[in-house]
Amino acid sequence: MPAKLILAFDTSAAHCAAALLRGDEVVTARLEPMAKGQAERLMPLLEELLAEVGVGWRDLAAIAVGIGPGNFTGIRISVAAARGLALSLRIPAIGVGTLEALALDLPRPVLAVTDARRGEVYAQGFGAGPAEPRLMTAEALTDLPPGLALVGDGAAVLHALRPDLRELPPALPFAEALARITAARLARGQPQPRPAPLYLRSADAAPASDPPPVLLP
Repeated sequence: MPAKLILAFDTSAAHCAAALLRGDEVVTARLEPMAKGQAERLMPLLEELLAEVGVGWRDLAAIAVGIGPGNFTGIRISVAAARGLALSLRIPAIGVGTLEALALDLPRPVLAVTDARRGEVYAQGFGAGPAEPRLMTAEALTDLPPGLALVGDGAAVLHALRPDLRELPPALPFAEALARITAARLARGQPQPRPAPLYLRSADAAPASDPPPVLLP
């Protein structure tokens, strides 16, 4: 029996990231840096990945999507796409936190931290620190225990205050981490809720003139 295909993607930061996982093998992946334009690029990128390995939408067994925290609009783009694909293909869509994906396969304790700007960071600890994703000032994290490792682009913000904390690169490419976390959850056989955006801060910009993607209940 062929291994199941999981398509993972994310637009929660300044990129379009995607990967296709078959069993334990990443068969193709792409990361395209971009500050804007993810809404127009995401679906063509996914179609290119599928075509690259000669499979179609109906060959997918599940969708994995990054739900944030991160860019407000970017999160909505990918979550809406994931829910729409899951509905039309009748397959599960599973949301994965971006901080959890950053920390995958790294030695513990580790703090995943991304730059939220305004002197703040999104942070989640694995083995130490806040167990749930939080929006925090860098100063609020200065009491972290020694020996803790940092991962993510917010590490530089925190490292300026705590130079004793070491910085680690992610163990896996981001979209691959999303896919592997999803595969592990599916293997456990536990019911998974539909992906929903993980917002820790309200939108900075005024609403666009175009209607936003609709998230079905």
